[in-house]
Amino acid sequence: MALILHLFILFGSFMVASAGNFYQDFDITWGDGRGRILNNGQVLTLSLDKASGSGFQSRNEYLFGKIDMQLKLVPGNSAGTVTAYYLSSKGSTWDEIDFEFLGNLSGDPYILHTNVFSQGKGNREQQFHLWFDPTADFHTYSILWNPQRIVFSVDGTPIREFKNSESIGVPFPKNQPMRIYSSLWNADDWATRGGLVKTDWTQAPFTASYRNFKAEACVWKNGSSSCGSNHPPSSKPSSSSWLSQELDAASQNKLKWVQKNYMIYNYCTDAKRFPQGFPPECRTS
Repeated sequence: MALILHLFILFGSFMVASAGNFYQDFDITWGDGRGRILNNGQVLTLSLDKASGSGFQSRNEYLFGKIDMQLKLVPGNSAGTVTAYYLSSKGSTWDEIDFEFLGNLSGDPYILHTNVFSQGKGNREQQFHLWFDPTADFHTYSILWNPQRIVFSVDGTPIREFKNSESIGVPFPKNQPMRIYSSLWNADDWATRGGLVKTDWTQAPFTASYRNFKAEACVWKNGSSSCGSNHPPSSKPSSSSWLSQELDAASQNKLKWVQKNYMIYNYCTDAKRFPQGFPPECRTS
């Protein structure tokens, strides 16, 4: 508790709150014109055809934050396509926090695939169906990342919590700043029914849309954090509440509801995959 209080006081409200203009916050990094920023920077679209997909990344790097993005996924027959939206650092021992949306045949549900990498090790997959059609409208996909936990949320409803379990030897992403990345790409060798269903290129181009990016976060620049201790104390400490945020009773109930009704894969229950015993964090969750 003392550590949390110390962090809370140290960071105060030195977070950078960014409410997005895509021209200011992101660069389209690949796709040869298939990524586009529209409506005076309010909307970004990625498209995929047989020649190429497309992608973008944030200009800022972050070390802890609450990141929101609204996405509208590829409609219709999206089998074989993957829309990835994630935080990642660089290097061979990278950290990463993943949302991946695996397309499907028309009428079949998308699979929302989540994963957490720490020091280059992942294999922490949980997968979900959604309780709505993610192609009909925009929905908000959020990552809360603070020193104690990572929480994945959809429209404000938590679907997954990955707690800091360093005390039992599980590395936790806390030292490497990460950028936001997103891409739309062809993965028909594995994405839909293990690769059995291939991409129907007669439906191309496939398009995913983004809007309303928001980041309450510590920006990492030139080797230091915007949440460093050399800033004046905050007059509004509540603005950094995400830094010590945990799931209250109502949120815990929502999380249980999602995991009971919509989770379709959990590495922590896959006994065939871990014949020598489940990873240690599974025994504490």
